[in-house]
Amino acid sequence: MLHELQLALLGYTGDLIIDERDGRFDAISDFPNEPTFKLAPDLSSIQPSERDIIERLLPLGFYYRALDHFAAKHRHLSSSQFAQYFPHTQASELQKKSPGKGSVYRRAIANGIVEILSVYRSSVLQVEQNLLSDPMPILATVTLGLNKYAVLMPPIYELIAEIEREDIRGGQLLNLLRKRCHCGVPELQACIQRLLWHGHQILYNQLASWMVYGILQDPHGEFFIRRQDASDIESESSLSDATEKLRYKSSENAALTDWNIGFHIFLEMLPDYIHMHIAESILFAGKAIRVLRNPAYSFRVQESIHQQHILRGTQRTQGSMGTSVLSKDPLKGANIVAEELFPQSEADKIEEMLQGLKQSSEFHKRSFESAVNSICTVAANHLWQLVVIRADLNGHLKALKDYFLLAKGDFFQCFLEESRQLMRLPPRQLTAEADLMVPFQLAALKTISEEDKYFSRVFLRIPSIGIGIPSSEMNLQKMKVDVNLGVLLQGTTPSEFSVDGWDGIALEYSVDWPLQLFFTPEVLSKYLKVFQYLIRLKRTQMELEKSWAGAMHQDHADFANHRREKKSCSLSQHRRQRTRPMWQVREHMTFLIRNLQFYIQVIWLMSLSLNGTYYKHMCRLPMILPNL
Repeated sequence: MLHELQLALLGYTGDLIIDERDGRFDAISDFPNEPTFKLAPDLSSIQPSERDIIERLLPLGFYYRALDHFAAKHRHLSSSQFAQYFPHTQASELQKKSPGKGSVYRRAIANGIVEILSVYRSSVLQVEQNLLSDPMPILATVTLGLNKYAVLMPPIYELIAEIEREDIRGGQLLNLLRKRCHCGVPELQACIQRLLWHGHQILYNQLASWMVYGILQDPHGEFFIRRQDASDIESESSLSDATEKLRYKSSENAALTDWNIGFHIFLEMLPDYIHMHIAESILFAGKAIRVLRNPAYSFRVQESIHQQHILRGTQRTQGSMGTSVLSKDPLKGANIVAEELFPQSEADKIEEMLQGLKQSSEFHKRSFESAVNSICTVAANHLWQLVVIRADLNGHLKALKDYFLLAKGDFFQCFLEESRQLMRLPPRQLTAEADLMVPFQLAALKTISEEDKYFSRVFLRIPSIGIGIPSSEMNLQKMKVDVNLGVLLQGTTPSEFSVDGWDGIALEYSVDWPLQLFFTPEVLSKYLKVFQYLIRLKRTQMELEKSWAGAMHQDHADFANHRREKKSCSLSQHRRQRTRPMWQVREHMTFLIRNLQFYIQVIWLMSLSLNGTYYKHMCRLPMILPNL
């Protein structure tokens, strides 16, 4: 009987101890609320007191068997390994059930369960040795050796039953384990903390993959950083947003897409003890590492050629051209450029921080947040060097201010002066843009110096002027995207044009990698709208000034004629009285236009820096904001 009991304690039933579910193996995964290991009903050779003791011990075997099944199922054992744990028929049935939706977190918990069960098996083995060494073995020896597991096995069984029934995985599984850690039984708390430690090992591995290499290692969708699916983008976007997404999909470098719309925080898998701002820092750090490790092809080639020119100039200075071993193939230096953007030493430093967290037996929230903030700072520093120093972000910001906000007043004053006669006539459908390029280039020759390296990035455009577009073609043209220049060109119908056809004047600004991370089509379209409105105001202001100049010229001419011909000035005085209300209106209009220009140029720029899409990304760089 004792031998049969020991086998039952390890999950093997027989003739004396049976499982009420035998013959109904499909119900194993149902996790019944009550243990099903019982003494055979026809067993009458034992005393009632012994029966009572045995029935109190049998649930341990039931729990062991259920936990062992859970561990074998989620550890993805092979057929031979299954056969070692279960009978052949049960192993084949269990393998049919195991291939469902996988979970690396459940596999980690299964490894922790195996550790707990190994300790339990050791205790059963020790009990067996005690029984064999005792000349008169008694049930009290078994009870004494396994009594502590009576408070451990039931809660752990309830834990894995809840995991299976509610299909808990990922961050939700970590939440459940952390919640169960708060109990008053030290032994049980230690066991669940060990299971939580195994779960955190997976979390740290995913964090290391994301924050060290920029790779999202999440085969079963359990990480709280998730790639944005195309279906999600379409369901959350309007038609205008879809055009922006089309621009991203057609980009040369996938990293630009990843930065803007590629990844998001999946709140359902975010552990409750990780704050949202920490999750955002993790998201930013991973995206920054992806950018640094995957520079655009054109950027790598350009930087490689630039470095070779520097080395060649250095060698000429040293007079060692004869021993030059410069690479003729710029692609060979491309990997060196990527290494410079994010050195391996920095990656090792980040990995060391995460390794320190991984080795800790418990999750320390303050240490975790400190490590994440340090990693975020490292990533931000290198992204700062790339975007602000190498790519000259401040220079491009000034260029946008100069040309889109009309800060180069002399250039636009000259341009409007040169094109004033042209703009008095309606724009021609086929040659309007070419006609306007003549005064545009003349104004550039007169006012733009050769040192202005940003003017070559500015392009003057006039979208379709007054051309009727069939409704079937209009939708296609609204989706047209200029990938090279990075500005959205939307088709319009004649009804959408203002009375003055020249109001459609538009500027396009060409940006290279990595500034496309921040100068998104949405940002540039906002600058474009402001430019179009400001250029209208500028034209209006100029016409008001011209009208005042013409009136003053006529008034001076009348006064000169009066003095020369000695005529009565009653006619001139009468004309002044009639036109005085008109000039008062002109004065009010000039005041309004001048102040409106100032408001848009200054106040709009300040509001954009706080709320605009461009600075929305920049606010996640702790090293950028203090320097802008």
